[in-house]
Amino acid sequence: MIVGTAGHIDHGKTSLLRALTGVEGDRRREERERGMTIDLGYVYAPLIADGPLTGFIDVPGHERFVHNMLAGASGIDLVLLVIAADDGVMPQTREHLAIVELLGIERAIVAVTKCDRVESVRLDEVRREIAGLLDSGAFAGAPIFPVSSVSNEGIDALRGALIDAEKTFAHEQPANGFRLAVDRAFSVAGAGVVVTGTAFSGRVAVGDQLVLGNTGRPVRVRGLHAQNREAQHASAGQRVALNLSGERLNVEQIHRGDWLQADWLHAPTNRVDIDLHLLASEKTPFKHWTPVHVHLGAQDVTARVALLEGEVLQPGERAFAQLVLNAPVHAVHGDRVVLRDQSAQRTLGGGAVLDPFAPARHRRAEPRRLQLQALAEGGFEASLPALLAHSDGGVEPRRLERQFNRPAVDWALPDSVVEITARQGKRLFARSRWAAWHAHLLARLRVFHDEQPDELGPDRDRLRRFAAPTLERPVFTALLETLIASGDVQASGPWLHLPDHQVRLTGEEERLKTEVMPLLLVGHFDPPWVRNVAQTLGADEALTRHLLRKLARLGQLHQVVRDLFYPEATVEELASVVLRLEREEGIIRAAAFRTALGIGRKRSIQILEYFDRIGLTRRFGNERKVRQDSALAGGIRSL
Repeated sequence: MIVGTAGHIDHGKTSLLRALTGVEGDRRREERERGMTIDLGYVYAPLIADGPLTGFIDVPGHERFVHNMLAGASGIDLVLLVIAADDGVMPQTREHLAIVELLGIERAIVAVTKCDRVESVRLDEVRREIAGLLDSGAFAGAPIFPVSSVSNEGIDALRGALIDAEKTFAHEQPANGFRLAVDRAFSVAGAGVVVTGTAFSGRVAVGDQLVLGNTGRPVRVRGLHAQNREAQHASAGQRVALNLSGERLNVEQIHRGDWLQADWLHAPTNRVDIDLHLLASEKTPFKHWTPVHVHLGAQDVTARVALLEGEVLQPGERAFAQLVLNAPVHAVHGDRVVLRDQSAQRTLGGGAVLDPFAPARHRRAEPRRLQLQALAEGGFEASLPALLAHSDGGVEPRRLERQFNRPAVDWALPDSVVEITARQGKRLFARSRWAAWHAHLLARLRVFHDEQPDELGPDRDRLRRFAAPTLERPVFTALLETLIASGDVQASGPWLHLPDHQVRLTGEEERLKTEVMPLLLVGHFDPPWVRNVAQTLGADEALTRHLLRKLARLGQLHQVVRDLFYPEATVEELASVVLRLEREEGIIRAAAFRTALGIGRKRSIQILEYFDRIGLTRRFGNERKVRQDSALAGGIRSL
């Protein structure tokens, strides 16, 4: 268990810890000289003989050092709220209390110090004041212990309450990734770099490979201490010191606020959606785009707050908000943030992280609001159906792993979720949403056929623009391939169409076709251009061009360049020449191809470039090779 102090300056937090544990918390000379804690102090001591070590974090009480207090408070399990009997509740008492409530700390014990300096009447008055302070918050009914660090009055009773709390406290150990918020870094002679912090989640052992900071620097754990004792492993909820090694690693590169974590969790972000609670003590409404200091773990970064529900937030109210950060942070769902004003003088509010990978666009849209509502109401299992139901493009499992710190091997996906495989990885969809995309694509393809009855169908890119322009290309490809595999969509060359759709020639087009085809066949490797065909037949050039393009869409002709068409049989002959040249020479050269055909160089190059486009050949500089996966080459070889 990690216990953290909270309270106003000079209310005896450090003296109380010394009386409880016998260990001095302020170890810096300047702190002892001033009699004031200015940075985090750490004490480890057993509360009973031969018992486990309890970790105590002694935080500064002065308002100038609240940022240091926040760096330590984010990792505590139980808050020891310290209030001096002579002063009673003071401004910093209220701010520290607000902070620990915003951080979601669930347990508190109150120590009324310096009780040897006041009469019983004053002590009763302070008790009532404290009860009134706590009644409206999460710590209502917290036990109150009058103590004196000088006479040791009440110290045993307070220690007993801490022992009882520790007996009932246990950290769950789910199979999630290790995360530690670094609050100190120093160098030890003969050992090297050491970092300390509270383990937020997971488990770490000597020899583990981790990543450090926003750059994701790889490091290895050479040794560790858990709760100030040498150990082979440590886990969530413990104070941990780790001796790290890494290429050119030195202590100057490590800063308070850095995260040490499993490599698969490394995903710095500059946009975080949160459930924001504005403190009731605020005097004015909180406005959209207000600049703030954000405290997350041991980090302190500046940001702007984009309110997602209106332009202002009244004191005491809650709303969804997006933090647009000026420096990258690391966060997962459920982490707690505290917001302070731009000058870092006043605590404004805070809340829970909902999505550490918040979108920059459509952040106020209704589907996004419904996703945030689900994230605010539950964890991975509870929110996943709503996340997918309101996501047109599905969600990457990798992102969910990082968002919830839950490796995919630990998931049990419900039947309502379908996993599809796209070229850039897997994607999760609500089964109903995936089925809706199927129906939508088929419906849009039907519309295309109705609007373009003379075309066999669009190619892939045109269909995506027509039917699903907002769907990412890899996901659209996966959707289309599913429909082709099921037979709901058919592919004729590059053209996509419904099974019952056919392009039919009119009577006039059928007659013109019987006159056009012989001219193209007679032309052999050098067929006439469209205008020449029309002139020879005395036909309208536009009508002739339309017919030839229609025949190309039907797969009966190949359009090599604009207005130049080759019959299927001629293209197969040309492909045979390409295969023979590669077989004889090991490579295809434009000059040899031109000689074999007996036509001009320009026309030869046009044919070769067409073969590149349809996937028969691949160009390497000025030479070409036949692609082994070419369907046209395979068909010719089998003849």
